[in-house]
Amino acid sequence: QGRPVEAGGGLVQSGASRRLACVIPGSLFRWNVVDWYRQGPGKKRDLVATIDEGGATNYSTIARGRFVISRDNARNTIYLQMNNLNVDDTAVYYCHYGGIWGQGTELTVSS
Repeated sequence: QGRPVEAGGGLVQSGASRRLACVIPGSLFRWNVVDWYRQGPGKKRDLVATIDEGGATNYSTIARGRFVISRDNARNTIYLQMNNLNVDDTAVYYCHYGGIWGQGTELTVSS
């Protein structure tokens, strides 16, 4: 299986929304669980959200109520829709599956 490739980061203002995408090469159906993590400046990498093969989701406290993880199996893509962003959401966002990490996509939220 290949390395996931994230996209969608950038610079946004506080209160804005942003959607990140993670494309996983190869057959997505071999993997039950795909995660989004994030690492803010000077912080450890934290789990944001998880989705399994059946579409069941789980969210960390930081994401619950604002973020939505979803998957498009036809496109081998996992999405992270993030709403009502604030400066604390500034981080590099990583996609992870089967022990394989993407290179990350950087999101900066300005006040």
